Amino acid sequence: MQTEIEGRPARPPVLRRALAGVVLIAAIALGIKLVIGFVTAVFWAIVVVAVALAVLWAVKTLIW
Repeated sequence: MQTEIEGRPARPPVLRRALAGVVLIAAIALGIKLVIGFVTAVFWAIVVVAVALAVLWAVKTLIW
């Protein structure tokens, strides 16, 4: 016969839980950094295309 105490799984030690929390926070921070980097890269790609189109339009307007 099992008592209620024996049937319950033991809680992990405090240091192990703290390490898991630190790993979780680091993973979230890295994920946010990757998303921000991706959005920044897309933004600068759009800026470069817009500048190239502006230069082509200006050259076409001045020369032709």
